Amino acid sequence: MTQAQFFTEVAEKAQISKAQVREVFAGVEEVISKKLKAEGKIPLGGLGYAKLVDRKARMGRNPQTGEPVKIPAKTVIKLMPSKVMKDTFNKKGKK
Repeated sequence: MTQAQFFTEVAEKAQISKAQVREVFAGVEEVISKKLKAEGKIPLGGLGYAKLVDRKARMGRNPQTGEPVKIPAKTVIKLMPSKVMKDTFNKKGKK
């Protein structure tokens, strides 16, 4: 699914224009960025939450040459699904 297709589906579901959907998502992106920088964790409604996680420096391996490569420490955003989301996709007996 492309971003345009996603915005189109959301616009149809919410019965608003695609331009309004773009504005809303731009606002959501701005709020999430500011709050993550300030607080390190932010709720995402029924989806779960996003949090900042510090990863330590480590040694990796170049898959083409097999050479060891130093991977620097960095901060990443980790998305954690809510219990409802987990249960939706991990039903017992599902094959």
